[in-house]
Amino acid sequence: MNDRCKTLLFELEEQLKFISLETDNPIASAEISIQVSQKILGNLKAFIVKYKFRSTSEEIKFFKEHKPAFHSKLIYHLLVYYIETKRPSGGQKVIKKYLQNELDKLKRYFDSNLEFYTYYRTGSNYLDHKYFVRDKYDPRLSPEPFFFDNDPKFCTSHDYRVSMILANDLLQVYLENELSELEMKEPKKAEVNQKSEVTWTGPKAALIELLYSLHSEPVINYGKAELQHIASTLEKAFNIDLGQYHRTFLELRMRKSARTKFLDSLRESLKQRMDSADEDLK
Repeated sequence: MNDRCKTLLFELEEQLKFISLETDNPIASAEISIQVSQKILGNLKAFIVKYKFRSTSEEIKFFKEHKPAFHSKLIYHLLVYYIETKRPSGGQKVIKKYLQNELDKLKRYFDSNLEFYTYYRTGSNYLDHKYFVRDKYDPRLSPEPFFFDNDPKFCTSHDYRVSMILANDLLQVYLENELSELEMKEPKKAEVNQKSEVTWTGPKAALIELLYSLHSEPVINYGKAELQHIASTLEKAFNIDLGQYHRTFLELRMRKSARTKFLDSLRESLKQRMDSADEDLK
């Protein structure tokens, strides 16, 4: 089962990568990606409907990990298609407001599913036997409303919710990149093109950890500074291009452990320095 899933997922990701490289129009790209995702998800379903899981743990693994990896791609491209076909034709201010509203929708979905989101993100498994096993419906666990309309041979009460979490991660990166591009197009005040004397020599991912931590605390402009403004400031201050920092942040979030590796290291280094200074005073 694992080999079949890996083969199909590799095929899906390769085709989606090719589409994104060859199709510039976001609506056309999303439309083709939807068709490809549907086809391969259909192939996966045909395989699983006939497949007999060897154990409950194998069934849980499929519906908690394998299926959402496929389904999230379909949901993501459906959402992009919807957003792009509804995108207003006004100026940058209008478009920026529209995209920000779509980001706010993601926040509202997160807030309304916080309990399950926390369960999934923390790697919990004590309810897996109810969430990710077929025919284990429990109304007290709040399954999706359309759960009963799905094929019971190919769905559980909560595998769709995992797919939505993964799709929303991808959509957040997409929307933040779109907003960043709009920000770059906005006319900026004339400024002296003077290179900073300080250069960042650590890993780029480490600075991105710092970027998001600064944006998370209300320490810059009383918490009103936008992420891209802080990113631009750090880039100029340290002579570095942070690239697609939204995607890097997503990768940091997907770490199984040490999600704040650099910040943890900073904390320990500062504590050691303080301890050393205390020793010198003795």
